[in-house]
Order: sequence, then structure tokens, then C-alpha cells
Amino acid sequence: MISLLRRSAPVAFLVMTVVSLTACGKKTEAPDATATGATQTIGPDNIAVATADTLSSGPAISGTLAADREARIRAEVAGAVRQTYVDAGQRVTDGMVLARIEDAAVRDAAMSARSAVTQATVSAEQIARELQRAKTLAAAGAIAERDVEIAERANLSAQAALADAKARQSSADKNLRNTQIRAPFAGIVAEKTVSPGDIVAPGTALFTVIDPRSLRVEASVPAVALSDVRVGAPVTFTVNGTDRELRGTITRVAPMVNAQTKQVDIQASVPNDAGMLVAGLFVEGRVAAQKRVGVLVPEQAVDQTGIVPNVMRLKGGKVEKVEIQIGLRDEVTERVEVTIGLASGDTVLLGAARGISAGVAITVSAPADAAARAASPSAAVAPAVPAKPAKN
Repeated sequence: MISLLRRSAPVAFLVMTVVSLTACGKKTEAPDATATGATQTIGPDNIAVATADTLSSGPAISGTLAADREARIRAEVAGAVRQTYVDAGQRVTDGMVLARIEDAAVRDAAMSARSAVTQATVSAEQIARELQRAKTLAAAGAIAERDVEIAERANLSAQAALADAKARQSSADKNLRNTQIRAPFAGIVAEKTVSPGDIVAPGTALFTVIDPRSLRVEASVPAVALSDVRVGAPVTFTVNGTDRELRGTITRVAPMVNAQTKQVDIQASVPNDAGMLVAGLFVEGRVAAQKRVGVLVPEQAVDQTGIVPNVMRLKGGKVEKVEIQIGLRDEVTERVEVTIGLASGDTVLLGAARGISAGVAITVSAPADAAARAASPSAAVAPAVPAKPAKN
């Protein structure tokens, strides 16, 4: 028995030596952050809070404001501009005289035309009486039927001459009226391109008058979004340089797509009774095809690469992966509606923070701390502010 133990001792010693050497040869592995309970710190720009808000879904638009009623007034007679009575920016009433064109020659032509009408009228009346006399004599057998036919032809010629004289008088009177340039409706003079003494010809631009009470948005939408655009659909937009949201209604949709831009032109009417808007301003907005209240999160918080969309939610100070269901998408604000999986007030991760594994404890640094780290990366990290647990 003693001999057997003596023979086994070297073998046991050898086994223990091999085990010890094997253990010493293994690499030391870093402990898992989840297993050791280590906490990671992220900046406030890596989180977002789900909020209950109104979501609008529809194609974005951009365009300009134009007057819904606009008249470009041009000269209809030739002559020198005698006087102008308004300037750009001045309000005018319907029928108000804006300018006068020299009318001496036109007035003489009108007087001549009236005289011609008077002469033609007298001649036509005399020939009509002669025709009646001829018919009476023919009935009594005093003259031949041929004389009656001659009198009828003379009467027709006289009536034609009278009608021509009246047409000339009407044209001359119209030209005389056109020497006074009048406003076609009540509005504002948007543009004045003539001054006293200017020589104008028919077609020369004189004034532009607009009605500022009603404007229209001239814009375009992508052809692929045409299904969301219809006459009567609401439009929301903001004027360039302001945050005030305005509303309008689509009144016209072009029947064809622009071959170069692949866009469809639309027009939307915009009430402007208060006079806050002016034509020519650039606007941006959207066609509000659908609108409802829901839980919204930034689109960058949603991972849609898998079969089911998901977000990384911060709850109880730890990260958890939550599968969600997506509803409408707001292209303008780049937010999506979450119909299942999140509640208002839940905190979700953004950007690089979405790569943090589920179960890892997270703290969110204060904005001042984040700014200090950005200014001095080698400086010590300020104490982190623990993230508040989100409500269920």
C-alpha cells in the first residue's frame, strides 16, 4: 500500500503542474458591463422624449405668394400721357381714374363720327319715305314695279350706311373713353410704369393693380405624391423668415406633370383680410392630407432595418429594446407616429447611443457638462445626472 502511494505521488504532482500552467497561460478577459453593473454616460443630445402631439402627413410644398386678382393695365390708344393721379402702393377704388392720355385727336374723330351718324340718319329717313311713296304709287298703278325695286335697293343701301356710321361712332367713343385709364376693381397699385409726358402706343404697360384681400400660393408637389393632393385639400405654410403658420385651400391642380422637374403645379387660395401678407413672398409648407393626435418620436430614433421596427428605451436607468408599430410619418418635422410600444413621456435613445446594448445602465450628463467635455476632451468628466425613469 505504501509502495502504491509512492508510485502515484509523482503522477498527481504532474497533473497539478499542467493545470497550473494552463491557467497561467489564459488571457485575462474584461468583465462585461452588464454583469459588473458599470454605468455609461451619454449627452442630452442622445435622448428624446416621446410626446403626444398633432401629426400631419402630406407632401411638402414650396412656392411664392401671388395676388388672386391681378390686372395689368395697358394703353388702348396711342398718344402722350397728359397726367397720372396715383403712385405705386396707393389704394384705388373701382373705376377710379389713374391717368389721362392726350385726347384732342381722338375727340375730333368722335365728333366727326357723330356728325356722320346724323347725316346717315337723315339720308336713311328720306330714302325710307321715298320707298313708301313708291309703294303707294305702284299700288295705284302710277309707276312701274321696277321703280319700287330701285327704291328698295336705295333704302337698303341707306340703312347699311347708317349702321356703318353708328359702328364708327361707337369705336370713336370707345377710344375717347380709353384716354382715361381707370382701375378695373378696388385694390392697390402694385406697379406704375408710366409718367406724364411719355408717348404710349396700344399695348404699352401702364399700371398693375392687385386685390390684396385674397392671395394664392403658386407651388408644386412631387408627382409621386399626387394621390395626396386634391382640390379642396387644406394647406399649411409659413412665410420665409417668420414662424407664423398660415392656412389655405387648394383651388387648382395642374392636369400634367412638368417633364423637367417631375413636379405637378398647384394653386391654393389664402385669405388676407387683415393685410398681413404681400405678393411675392416665398413660402414653405405642406399639404395636410391626414391629421391626427398621436405619440411622436424623432424618425432617427427608430430602427427600421429589421422585420419589426424598434427603439432603445431608457427606463429605470437601464436600456431596453422595445418593438413598436409605426403609423403616419411627418416629412416636414421628420417625426413618426408610434401606435404600439411607447407612451407619451418615454425616453428613447438617438444617434450613436442606439448602439448601447439592452440592460446597460445609463446616466445622462447635464448640458453644461457636455459642453465642458466638448471644449476640453482631456478634462475630468463632471458628475453625471442620473436619467429619470420614464413613466409607463
